[in-house]
Amino acid sequence: MSPDRTAGTPTARIPTAGIPATGVLSAGIDEAVLPDGSDREHAAAALAAVRAYGPGALAADVARAAAELGLVHGAVASGKVDPFVVDPVPRVLQRSEWQRLAAGLGQRLRALEAFVADAHGPREAVRAGVVPAAVLETNRYLTPGLPPQRRWIGMAGPDVVRGADGQLVVLEDNLRTPTLLAYALAARDLVAPRLGVQPGPAPMREAARSAMRRMLAAATDVPDPVVAVLGDGPRGGIPWEIDQLGAMVDAPVVLPSDLAARGEALLLPDGRRVDLLWRRTSEERLTDDHGRLNELGEVLEGPLRAGTVTVVNAFGTGVADDKRTYPYVEDLIRFFLGEEPQVRSVPAYDLGDPAQCRAAVDRLPELVLKPRSGSGGRGVLIGPRADAGQLERARAAVLAAPGEWIAQEPVALSTHPTVVDGALVPRHVDYRPYVFCADDEVDVLPGGITRVALTAGDLVVNASQGGGGKDTWVVG
Repeated sequence: MSPDRTAGTPTARIPTAGIPATGVLSAGIDEAVLPDGSDREHAAAALAAVRAYGPGALAADVARAAAELGLVHGAVASGKVDPFVVDPVPRVLQRSEWQRLAAGLGQRLRALEAFVADAHGPREAVRAGVVPAAVLETNRYLTPGLPPQRRWIGMAGPDVVRGADGQLVVLEDNLRTPTLLAYALAARDLVAPRLGVQPGPAPMREAARSAMRRMLAAATDVPDPVVAVLGDGPRGGIPWEIDQLGAMVDAPVVLPSDLAARGEALLLPDGRRVDLLWRRTSEERLTDDHGRLNELGEVLEGPLRAGTVTVVNAFGTGVADDKRTYPYVEDLIRFFLGEEPQVRSVPAYDLGDPAQCRAAVDRLPELVLKPRSGSGGRGVLIGPRADAGQLERARAAVLAAPGEWIAQEPVALSTHPTVVDGALVPRHVDYRPYVFCADDEVDVLPGGITRVALTAGDLVVNASQGGGGKDTWVVG
C-alpha cells in the first residue's frame, strides 16, 4: 500500500464548544431497553429468555459453571487472582450494524498496518505532515534494526463504544496484545445454550479457530512452520486464556525461560527450532526505557535480527497503538488508503502539540485525560467526575511532560441490562470485537466480548478494576 501523497494534513483541534462547562456527562442510551421501558426489538428474545429462566438463578448457574472452567484473571505469582464475572444477559447487535462496523475496522487495520511499516521505513506520513515527527521520535515501540516484517499486525481487539448519538466509535485500537478472546468464547459457551434462543447468535468458536490459524499461516513464508505461543506464566494476568488459545491453534505454550537461542536459531525445550511465535506476553518490547535488553530481548533479539523466527504481533506494532498516535488515525486512513473513515475515532488531542496542550489544560474539567503508555484504565482521569485536587494534579502532570498525555472528548457510554443481586439493572458497557489479518484479508469475528462495569455509574469496565464480561451476539 503506497501512501496517497495528495491526502491532507491533520486538522485536529480542541473545540471550545462541546459538553457543558459544568463538567456533567450526558446520559447514554440503553442498548436493549427503550426510554419507555419496553425492550428494543433486536434484544427482546434474549431478554425474554433471561426473564423466563430467572435472572438470579441464571447468574448463579453461569457463575458456578465459570468457576468449574477456571475462569479467573490476575497474576498468580502476586496472589491477586479473582473470578472473571460473566454477566448472563447477552448484548445483541444487529447484523447490519455489525457489518458496517466490521468494514470500518478492516479499513482502520489496513491503514495502521501501513503506518507501522512506514514508521520503520521511509516515514512518508511524517514527511507529509500527517503525523508530527515527535510522535515517532519519542515512541517507545520502534524496533530499528530488525528485518522488514511480512505483516506487523496479526490480531487487534479495539475498544468500541456507543455514544449518546447512538453511533459506534473506536475508543482505543489495542494492537499490541489484545486480550479476553478466550473469555468471550467461554461466555458464549456458558450463556447461549442456557437461553436457547432461536435463531441464535452467529457461531464464533470455529470462526475464531479458523481466523487464528489463517493469521499464523500468513505470518511466515516457512512451509509447515513450528509454532509456539509465548506467554508470561504465573506472572501474567491471563494464563488461563493463553492456554486456551494454544490448544485452539494446536501449539505449545512456552515462557521466555523455556526458549534458548543457539546461534541464529530459537529452540524449544524439546530441541525443535521455532519458526513462529504468537506473542501473548504483557511485555511488548525487547528493551527497557534505557535501551537495555529485557528478558525477551536477551533470548529473541539474535534470531529476530537473523530473520529465523517471526513474532506475531510483531515487536514494533505498538508504534500504531501508542496513544499519541491515536489522534491521527483518521488522517492516516485518508493518507494511506485515500478513503474517508468508515468508523470514527472519539475526538482526541495530542498534548505534545503546544497549541493543543494549552487548549486542553483550559478544558480539563470537560475532557478525559489518558497517559500515553497506560493500559487497563490505569491513570485515566475523567474530567467531568474529577474534584479540584485531582484536576490540579493532572494539570501539573501534563505541564511537566505534555508529550506523555492525550485528551479525549468524553463519551456518554451506553448501558445494558445486567444482573446485580438477582435483578436486571443498567450498567455501562463497551465492546471489544476481534480482528485478524492474513495477507490482504481481514477477519472480524461475529461477536466478541462486551465489557461491563458492575458498579452503578462506574465508567471503567476493565476486569482488573472490577468489571465483567457479557456474551455478545450478532443476529439478523
